[in-house]
Amino acid sequence: MRLTDNFNLDEFERANRKVPPELLPNIQRLAENLQRLRERLGRPIRIHSGFRTPDTNTGAKKSQHLLGKAADIMVGGMRPEEVHAVILDMIKEGTMDPGGVGLYRDGVGRRVGFVHYDIRGRNARWGGRKK
Repeated sequence: MRLTDNFNLDEFERANRKVPPELLPNIQRLAENLQRLRERLGRPIRIHSGFRTPDTNTGAKKSQHLLGKAADIMVGGMRPEEVHAVILDMIKEGTMDPGGVGLYRDGVGRRVGFVHYDIRGRNARWGGRKK
């Protein structure tokens, strides 16, 4: 199912993580925000992780991924720190919805691996956590 010009529902799902119909409006809004980011960057965005079920969520118990409001993303040709900075600027400008923005390190913990963005409705910031 196409959500925006560049995002489909299956990018936010996995075989064992189908988005329940009641959460589709959250995924739609998240995709619309990511579409604006993609247009600003002029580069494709890869969704590393989108919707998660309680069985597949290894993060916080109140994770925005459980609500279909979060995505962990990577952008080819850009460091996660650069993507992170652009998201923060866009939130300040009002061109992306306020929410959580964080940096996560790869499994080895040596470099930042991806950016978390969510549409929780209030700003939350963190960086450099291991995932």
